[in-house]
Amino acid sequence: MTDPLSTIDLTPLAGRLAVVTGATRGIGWAVATELARHGVHVIAVGRKVEALEELDDALRAVGTAGTLVPLDMTDGQGVDRLGGSINDRWGKVDIVVGNAGVLGQISPLAHVKAPTWQETLDVNVTANWRLIRTLDPLLRRSDAGRCVFVTSGAVAKLRPFWGPYSVSKAALDALVKTYANETATTAVRANLFSPGAVRTAMRAAAVPGEDPDTLPTPADVAPSIAALCAPGMERSGATYSFRDRDFI
Repeated sequence: MTDPLSTIDLTPLAGRLAVVTGATRGIGWAVATELARHGVHVIAVGRKVEALEELDDALRAVGTAGTLVPLDMTDGQGVDRLGGSINDRWGKVDIVVGNAGVLGQISPLAHVKAPTWQETLDVNVTANWRLIRTLDPLLRRSDAGRCVFVTSGAVAKLRPFWGPYSVSKAALDALVKTYANETATTAVRANLFSPGAVRTAMRAAAVPGEDPDTLPTPADVAPSIAALCAPGMERSGATYSFRDRDFI
């Protein structure tokens, strides 16, 4: 079976503007640098200033300097202000990659601490709703607004002890597919990306006994996300599985 993303032309990415959350490590870092390699100006959102500065060096090495936004995604008002700031400077946005996420507590549901439950929902769901809300007017001004949100196979597997993560990612799926339906008659497309097991810090925390050398790296999955961001990606409301190399 041919990977449907293999035919997407990445050339039109040049000159476009992208917001990438959770950009300072793992998949977010890899996606930011991959987009920069194709000529995208990246607005990199992350919590740590030092990590953002390191990312900026990486962006300069492959493309051009990015715009750095130190922001914790649990800061709702900060996320809300993002759209206004981008509007004042650029007037639109072409790409949104909602990558920031937390694992939560690996524990029986009855043992999950309330603050941990709330944080997992705040980062994995509510922050992305706020991101959509603040950037929707700017995406609609693009000739081909593209959104990609990172989901997980945990939504379908519903493994014991992964409750906060599975529930929050299931809610994210519903959020993004609803937005896709709401923008069906516009130039905006919104999809989900399920990376599967990838060599990240989150994966190491979730499955500490796993050999990381057996897993694909963030750099391996980044080109697929870049393809979902390209103007040629016309599907919306779909989930792309990197493991299956197909929409599921």
